[in-house]
Amino acid sequence: MSTESTSAIVRNQVDLLDFIDWTGVECLNQNTSHPFPNAVKQGYREDEGLNLESDADEQLLIYIPFTQVIKLHSIVIKGPEEEGPQTVKLYTNKEHMGFSNVSDFPPSDTLVLSPENLKGKPVILKYVKFQNVRSLTIFIEDNQSGSDITKVQKMILQGTTVETTDMKGLKKIEDH
Repeated sequence: MSTESTSAIVRNQVDLLDFIDWTGVECLNQNTSHPFPNAVKQGYREDEGLNLESDADEQLLIYIPFTQVIKLHSIVIKGPEEEGPQTVKLYTNKEHMGFSNVSDFPPSDTLVLSPENLKGKPVILKYVKFQNVRSLTIFIEDNQSGSDITKVQKMILQGTTVETTDMKGLKKIEDH
């Protein structure tokens, strides 16, 4: 796939921040001085001094419910070169996961983040596995250096809402 067609797909996607149900968000093992909203909320995630940090060890388990069904296309996870996440497992529509049972479920996708990803390059997901997403669980298993603290500077979920997919509009485009 050429870079032109890849960027065309990304242009049709939106930042799913407005569709997060913040009342249900959970982040296990976060340092309370460096919580999850620092990496995700508008204004916070643009501030280089703010980030999400793990607490007891390098792992983080984040549960994100959405206010409506979404299709997830890509994810941006920005972090420092050493403490940035490396292995990230994504689970769709799985509630009440904890560190004790996260390995009992097969992930919808497993990402191994490169230095380019940590600088902000989006990771394109296996789109067919992220079509009817009501919630997303993100398990950050380890970081780049194997240190005890993982840091996430910015996280952006890109995709579309299922309700806003206009099937008539898609048909008209095909007629041309």
